[in-house]
Amino acid sequence: MPDGIVIINKPRDWTSMDVCAKLRGILHEKRVGHSGTLDPMATGVLPVFVGQATKAVRFAEGGKKEYLAGLRLGLVTDTQDVTGTVLERRDAAVSPDALREALPHFTGEISQLPPMYSAIKINGRKLCDLARKGQEVERSPRPVTIFALELLEQTGPGDYTLRCVCSKGTYIRTLCHDLGAYLGCGGVMSSLCRTQAAGFSLEQAVTLEEVQARGAAALLPTDSLFAAYPVLLLQSEQAETRVRHGNPIADPAVPDGTYRVCGLDGTFLCLSRAQGGTLTSLRNFFET
Repeated sequence: MPDGIVIINKPRDWTSMDVCAKLRGILHEKRVGHSGTLDPMATGVLPVFVGQATKAVRFAEGGKKEYLAGLRLGLVTDTQDVTGTVLERRDAAVSPDALREALPHFTGEISQLPPMYSAIKINGRKLCDLARKGQEVERSPRPVTIFALELLEQTGPGDYTLRCVCSKGTYIRTLCHDLGAYLGCGGVMSSLCRTQAAGFSLEQAVTLEEVQARGAAALLPTDSLFAAYPVLLLQSEQAETRVRHGNPIADPAVPDGTYRVCGLDGTFLCLSRAQGGTLTSLRNFFET
């Protein structure tokens, strides 16, 4: 059965779950899950985990993400993007320099009020479901971090492309809305492409058509998610047997840290933590 990670360049107008459903059919594997949901209008990097690799999803959800976002000034909608109902149209006489001067105010640790059109649940109900019924509920601002925010180009009157590197949980739609409010003219997100997520880049992404043609050959090995950690190759059958039975092993020569542990034949077995000469598994990725 296929095991591994496929970095999909998500097509516009597909949900992240649509992509997973399509891959289940292509790869004939029920265990398929994604990391970092993308809105239907967004494109770009969507890491999808297949087979045993689905155990790694929780390790992929944090970390920095990079986006190229279209900002359209002079417009306010109920969804904070161009797909929503227009609430206001205003004069967008904002110069590129004025926009650049506003960006530092949205860099670093900031607070965002989650949009009503989001999958966040309050009292067990998704905000987006309530929003579609015309309801609005009180939400609490959430802290996020914008590591980098820059203006790349102006693409039309009131239209700009921004590059944003941010933390998990950041709403780029809300960032565009808040920028427009700060500038006094309103703003919405007109496009969105995720260029990096979970350590993977857009250059590594493949289309669904490519997966259809290549099948399991399009998958990256599971341990590619943990490329930042060194490989620790087990040196004895006894050590490998203990690891495969979920037991820690003693190795005083291994410095403290996190490792990709591989068996005698090089097969990736688990992500482990070494501390005080004892190696303990954080997550196993072998069939039991």
